[in-house]
Amino acid sequence: MPLTDLAARSSIHLSAIDPARNCDRRYRIERSPDLFGEQIIELSWGRAGCRGQTKRLSAPSRERAISLVRSVLARRDTALVRIGTAYRSDHSET
Repeated sequence: MPLTDLAARSSIHLSAIDPARNCDRRYRIERSPDLFGEQIIELSWGRAGCRGQTKRLSAPSRERAISLVRSVLARRDTALVRIGTAYRSDHSET
């Protein structure tokens, strides 16, 4: 299943782990409405066990927010080529 299929979820947790390459990366996407009806998207990433980085985005509608999340996930889907190991969803398949 491509990662972009997860775009409609409000919480997405990904990991890219390859001990042979010393790679242990995490990526988290949280999407929620704010008090004014807009959607807030919080992206957090970095090496497991480290502080990492966070970025917040705003979208005027749920549909636009899902589109933004889908584009972020499309980039994560290219990790195998870029970093040598693919991101996997930490969610059970539902």
